[in-house]
This record gives sequence, structure tokens and C-alpha cells, in this order.
Amino acid sequence: MNWKYFVLTGLIFSVNWSCLKAPEYPDEPVIDFISLSKNVVKQSQFNQDSTYITFSFTDGDGDLGDNDSVNIFLTDQRTKINPTLFKIPFLSQNAGAKGISGEIKLRVYSECCIYPNGETPCYPSTTYPTDTLVYSIYIKDRAGHKSNIIYTPPIILLCQ
Repeated sequence: MNWKYFVLTGLIFSVNWSCLKAPEYPDEPVIDFISLSKNVVKQSQFNQDSTYITFSFTDGDGDLGDNDSVNIFLTDQRTKINPTLFKIPFLSQNAGAKGISGEIKLRVYSECCIYPNGETPCYPSTTYPTDTLVYSIYIKDRAGHKSNIIYTPPIILLCQ
């Protein structure tokens, strides 16, 4: 009688396992913020300090990545400028899978402090010891679909 129980349990498990479907994602990429490696960096013009920004992505039609085009758009919200250009390399789907998902980790170098009184950026300031920086991020797939926009938590720039 015990062996029948095990066979029946195994059969039910295999039937349920075979009914599981791969997740379905929208054709537009979707990103979610995961982490910031550190939120305090020294201002710099010469890549002397950095932080890592990690976010997840999904794309239903699996057409993320391009070896030739910029497809990660990171914008300094203080200046509305893209300080660094990032590319997702060409990504391929697993056979039979619909869509792709994963994580992206970007190394972002420090920016210069911007002073409200017009002092020269990137020079030490005793009047303004810190500045605050937030990045917005979105991605595009090969079809031109734009993802949602995410924002980093505030990053403190040490201006001394």
C-alpha cells in the first residue's frame, strides 16, 4: 500500500509540474530598482569614486540588447544630462522561451558638485560641503519599445 501512495504522489507531482507555464511578460521592457552599492561618494572629474546601480529587467518579446546602439539611458536629474553611455549587449532567448529576464549592474562614476551660488563645479567648497544626486534610468529594446523609468535613491556627493 505504501508504494501505491508514492506512485500516486509522483504522478500528481509530474502532472502539476508539466502544467507550469513560463512567465509571460509584456513586449515593452520593464525594469525595477534593486540596489545601490553606496550612497555617499566623493565628487570627481577623473573617475576616482563610483557606485554600482543594480536593477532587474523583463522583456516579453526578448529583443533586448544591441552591440551598436546605446540602450540604457542614465540621466543626472540635476542637469538632465546623460553622463555615461551604456549598452546592453545582444541577448538571445533560450530555445522555446518567450521573453527574457535578468539583472543589470552598472558602475557609475562620481559626478561634480553643482553649487547654487555659482561657485565653479568640481572644486572644493566650504560653503556647500555636500550635493545630492539622483539618476533616472530607462532602457529600450531593438524594436524601440521604451521601458518604465526608475530612480535611484539620493546619492550624496562630498564636495570638500
